[in-house]
Amino acid sequence: MKVTSSEFIISAVGPKQYPQDALPEIALAGRSNVGKSSFINKMLNRKNLARISSKPGKTQTLNFYKINGEFYFVDVPGYGFAKVSKSEKEKWGKMIEEYFIDRSPLKAVVQIVDLRHPPTRDDQDMYHFLKHYEIPVIIVATKADKISKGQWQKHLKIVKETLNLEKGDTMVLFSSETGLGKDEAWKEIWNKINAPVAVE
Repeated sequence: MKVTSSEFIISAVGPKQYPQDALPEIALAGRSNVGKSSFINKMLNRKNLARISSKPGKTQTLNFYKINGEFYFVDVPGYGFAKVSKSEKEKWGKMIEEYFIDRSPLKAVVQIVDLRHPPTRDDQDMYHFLKHYEIPVIIVATKADKISKGQWQKHLKIVKETLNLEKGDTMVLFSSETGLGKDEAWKEIWNKINAPVAVE
């Protein structure tokens, strides 16, 4: 996909601040420091649109980025490492949960995991949460450039088995450094944006 425009719109903490234009939304979830900002910047061909922080847990709001005037990436607070109080974590958890469950323009969640390590308990919980609420998910296994090519399939198998990846769910091998997997990730995202709406 050709990205002709991308802009940061708003950092939101609740539904009243979310964009009201009903454009499709793709949320990005992952552990703090897993590389969500790097993923956004690589996908949008921008160096610093999403700020990359050396401090885990920097994103504490839902950050909306409008792409080509057609849809949004929504960066949600990272789970895991963040050195914040328990009450703050609970607040984020509630905000993210409400967004995932109640937000009608949400088309899918891109869950980013680190290919080098087996998914954590937090990664597993997030995946099972999305499956429980029947939210479409794309798994992006990033940092592929940090592993030799001969080890990729072994590590992908570990990710798949640890998450207990369901049949039909896609996993994309990705590197923000080299751009590996970028076209495949766009293809999967576009499929989700254009997926027919199930009629109840």
